[in-house]
Amino acid sequence: MPEIRIDPLSGLRVIIAGERGERPGAWLEHPPREPIDRDRDPFAEGHEDQTPPELWALRPDGGEPNGPGWRLRAIPNLYPALTESLEEDRGDPLAGGRGEPDLFAVRPASGAHEVIVHSPEPVGSLLDLGADGLAAAMGAWRERMRAHGGARYLHLIVNEGREAGASLPHSHAQLYALPFVPAQVARERERFTAYNDRTQGRNLLEDLLTAEVKQNERVVAIDSEAVTLCPFASRVPFHIQVIPRTPRRNFADDGGLGAGVLHETLARLAAELGGLPPFNMWVRTAPRDAERYCWRIDLLPRLAQFAGLELGTGVNLCVLAPERAAQRLRAADPSGR
Repeated sequence: MPEIRIDPLSGLRVIIAGERGERPGAWLEHPPREPIDRDRDPFAEGHEDQTPPELWALRPDGGEPNGPGWRLRAIPNLYPALTESLEEDRGDPLAGGRGEPDLFAVRPASGAHEVIVHSPEPVGSLLDLGADGLAAAMGAWRERMRAHGGARYLHLIVNEGREAGASLPHSHAQLYALPFVPAQVARERERFTAYNDRTQGRNLLEDLLTAEVKQNERVVAIDSEAVTLCPFASRVPFHIQVIPRTPRRNFADDGGLGAGVLHETLARLAAELGGLPPFNMWVRTAPRDAERYCWRIDLLPRLAQFAGLELGTGVNLCVLAPERAAQRLRAADPSGR
């Protein structure tokens, strides 16, 4: 029977309706990914002249900038959504104040928008980086987030597959240094603060993780640094969250990254589905002014189509219960055998 569930972190409602997963067209096809043509890959080692000048690079054996010898590399986005500007974001003119409001407010899209290339080789997936390569990539995310610590909000994303919005198949992340706190993030910040006040100092995500591990219905994998699970109010089938075992406000803070358990869970997802589907992943970290928070990672596979309900109301309809999704992932062999 369908259920309406309330996300403990955001307060947003989702509908879990597993029966609808049996209807025709409920699931999107995800064809095998094509190999990357190295000669046409601007992110491959030796093609540094095809990208903007690098902002940062990890070069274990040294070497000149903008040349070979790097392991990870950060560059400005060639088609930036945000650009440097001296003007501060002045907020929403309709949110308060007096007098005649500005109905058509425009602000410069100030900030930073960069790309973090995960490997000098033409690797198309976080999974194919291997556990150590993924840990190195996540360390680069942390390094670049630290470089933009003054931004109001930092949003790091990985889009894999053209269906998920990736314009280039070579594995990479994008970092947005935003001059404002997005509404959904601000809503979560308020819930973390309210929970902390109500419980006399406890952390919302820490308590949520404790309850999830105790119930053990939606947990997928655990290691010494983090836990992966299919959240109670999953937005899509096989929605995955990575949650640190020790709560920390910012992803940029020192501590475990959860790379090992994320890599294992990606392997389980690929084994269960016969290949890794296109997905969108992001790091949710504390806004600059948040005192009560905990970072996490969300991964949403592109297995179902968003339609009028999702786009018109913001209410997601998930056709696979997270308990069933987690059960299937736990049963999958991450070795691929």
